[in-house]
Amino acid sequence: MVPSTRVSLVRRVSLLRQNACVDLIGVRDDIRAALADGSPVVALESSVIAHGLPSPVNVRVAHSLEDAVRVAGAIPATIGVIAGRVQVGLEPEEIERLGGAGEILKCAAGDLGWAIAQGADGATTVSATVFAAASVGIDVVATGGIGGVHRGDTGDVSADLLSLARHPVAVVAAGAKSILDLPRTVEALETLGVPVVGLGTRDFPAFYARSSGLVLDKHTERAEDIARFCLIRWRRLRQSGGVLVACPCPEQHALEPSEVEQATARALRDAAAQDVNGKRLTPWLLAAVTESLGARTLAANHALLLNNARVAASIATTLCELSAASTFPKGH
Repeated sequence: MVPSTRVSLVRRVSLLRQNACVDLIGVRDDIRAALADGSPVVALESSVIAHGLPSPVNVRVAHSLEDAVRVAGAIPATIGVIAGRVQVGLEPEEIERLGGAGEILKCAAGDLGWAIAQGADGATTVSATVFAAASVGIDVVATGGIGGVHRGDTGDVSADLLSLARHPVAVVAAGAKSILDLPRTVEALETLGVPVVGLGTRDFPAFYARSSGLVLDKHTERAEDIARFCLIRWRRLRQSGGVLVACPCPEQHALEPSEVEQATARALRDAAAQDVNGKRLTPWLLAAVTESLGARTLAANHALLLNNARVAASIATTLCELSAASTFPKGH
C-alpha cells in the first residue's frame, strides 16, 4: 500500500501515463521510481550542452552538473529530444550526442512538436524543460540564466517567461542573461505573476555579474524558505504558476557588471551590423561576449551552473521532506 504522504506524486505519475503525450515523453526508470517514491528530482536543460558552451567543455559541464545534483542528495534529470522523443533523464551517451557536432535543434516549448514530427534531435531551452518537467511531476529545474525581454523595440520576448507563468515549477537561475533588457524582463515577470525570490541576494543577478542594480522585494538566506513558499503557493493558494529563484554567480568567479555591459554593447552593435536575429541571436551574443571577455566567462558560467544545480537539489529535497511531514495538503 502506498503511504498517504506520497499519494500526490503517485497520482501525478499515473496521470502522465493516462495522458496522450505519454508516448512522446520518455522517463528514465530511476526517475520514474523516484517520483513515485517521493524522492527529490532536479530537471536540467540541455540547450547549454548543444548551444551554450563549446565542445568538449559542454559535455564535461553537463556531466558535472548531474554529479553535483547527486552529491546534494537528488536525482538529476537532464532533458532533451532524441530521435523525435522527449527524454526526461538522458543517458551519458545521449548527452554526448547532443554535445557533438551534429545538427541539433534548439527547442523552446513551442518547438517540441516539430522536433517530434521530424524525428530530430533537440536541446531544450528553459521553456521546453519546464514544460517537460511539469508534465512528469518534477517540481524543480536548474539552469544558468533564463531568457527574457531583448533590448530594443524588436518585441523579442523569450518563451521562458510564459512557461514560468504557466507551470508550477521552481526554476533556479542566476537571474536572466545579461544580454537582455533586465528591467523590462523583471517587469514582465511581475506582470505575468511570476514571483522572483533572491537566495542570498537582495538584487536581481545579471548572469556573469552578481547584481543588475534591480532590487528584489522577496529574498532569503535559506532554501527551506523557498520550498515552503512554493508549497504555500501551489497547494494552499492553488496558484499554478512557477517561481524564479535568483542565485548570484559565486563571488570568486563573478565578473564586474561594467565590463559585462561593455562587452554586451559591442556584441549588440556587431549583431545588428551582421543582421543576426531570431533564434540565432542569443547564442551568437553569448559567444561574442565570451570571446570578448575570455576564459573567465566559461569559468563563471560553470560556477553559476554548479551553484544553481546544488541549490535546486536542496530545494527539491526540502520540498519532499515538507510533503512527507504532511505539513501541506497534497497535490498542486
